[in-house]
Amino acid sequence: MIKENQRLLNRLHVLTDGAVLYLSLPAAFWIRFCLLPNGIITVPLSQYLALGTILTAVQLFAYAAFGLYQSFRKTRLRRELEKLWLAGALVMGALLSFLFVQHYINFSRLTLVIWFLLSTGALSCKRIILRRGLRYFRQRGYNQKHVLLVGGGEMARTYWETVQWDRELGYAVTGYVSSRPEQGLEGLKWLGGYDKLGKMLDKFRPDEAVCAIGAEDYGRMAEIIEACEEAGVRLSIIPFYANYMPSNPQFDDLNGIPMLNIRHIPLDNWANAFCKRTMDLVGSGFLLVLAAPVMLACAVGVKLSSPGPVLFRQERIGKEKRPFYMYKFRSMRVNDRQDTAWSRDRDERKTAFGAFMRKCSLDELPQLWNVFKGDMSLVGPRPEIPHYVEQFRKEVPLYMVKHQVRPGITGWAQVNGLRGDTSIRERVELDVYYIEHWSLWFDIHILLTTVFGGKFINSEDLGREKAGRGV
Repeated sequence: MIKENQRLLNRLHVLTDGAVLYLSLPAAFWIRFCLLPNGIITVPLSQYLALGTILTAVQLFAYAAFGLYQSFRKTRLRRELEKLWLAGALVMGALLSFLFVQHYINFSRLTLVIWFLLSTGALSCKRIILRRGLRYFRQRGYNQKHVLLVGGGEMARTYWETVQWDRELGYAVTGYVSSRPEQGLEGLKWLGGYDKLGKMLDKFRPDEAVCAIGAEDYGRMAEIIEACEEAGVRLSIIPFYANYMPSNPQFDDLNGIPMLNIRHIPLDNWANAFCKRTMDLVGSGFLLVLAAPVMLACAVGVKLSSPGPVLFRQERIGKEKRPFYMYKFRSMRVNDRQDTAWSRDRDERKTAFGAFMRKCSLDELPQLWNVFKGDMSLVGPRPEIPHYVEQFRKEVPLYMVKHQVRPGITGWAQVNGLRGDTSIRERVELDVYYIEHWSLWFDIHILLTTVFGGKFINSEDLGREKAGRGV
């Protein structure tokens, strides 16, 4: 039933998108030539409508190519809106390039830009409203996807807890098949052993079967796949080693043998790395020039606040575990505590001016030079001193993944409030998410949130600071 409903919803989704795209063009024409000044019509509305027919078809194709008409049950709204605007921008860029090459100078470029903003904005609002409507119905038991769970190990419990916690996903688990009733699944009906799987699939006819067996039952995988194939039920598999997998795994093909890449990083692609490095160079160079007066004032303030050097440097661990020296304005009095030490809000080592700089994150400005040199990036995981790297690599799962990219001045963990003395595990989870889902749009989003959302970096990285060597 859910497949038929999904097809109907998709068709309505495409039709309404097409109507919004097409009707937005005469609306843009009216705004440009009736509301805005200097509206001289050089191309009649009929030609814009003819162009709108082609544009609508091309735009819908682009949306489909970006996966916007697949089930968004597992896709977050932010990601869907990113795809929507990116697909629209690509089509818009291609359209303007075509008009320029073909010398169609009479079409108003401003009208087309208004059409892009108007249509994409309306489609964004439509998706927000649609999501909220579906959330309302799913919370009341409608439009749910019925699932039969296979297995009773750790990943089965994790799956069950996830769909129970996030009811907006709209998953209803009928029960589970396992060799025996399992602890942690008491709220879920046990349907019998693995030999009952075929009968249970025929009896309940679920929309999907989710296999989450443990390593000890791995030998039953062929039996489970055959039962689902025979029943015509789609099977999704959660490997028992899923905790070590990325959220978007990539596969290679070796003469027909599928090979799973356990860690796919978009920045391993040279084009992506080039774009990010270019943004770092241009951004840090511009900010160094723009912030020069502020940095000069900070330097004078540090010099007057207490005797000692203006800057100090700390050894940190960067990309590929290479050490580098990170620069900051000195915010503490010179001291001989060279070992690791906790830095609190009330710390006798801090000067009054140093406390002010830390509150406003002005002591971080010299790190723009680290970015320009290539030791750091504008956006990335925060770097840590060697002592804590050695400690956390043994205590925190996936901690060393963060060293596969350049560390950053700000990052996804920081804009989500994980600054100062906060959970290392949660911070690493967000860092790994950023690494695996990197895009230029993601970087821009983090930078804008840092600047305009007040999410400035707390200079007390992880609540600890090692006294640095003055330079």
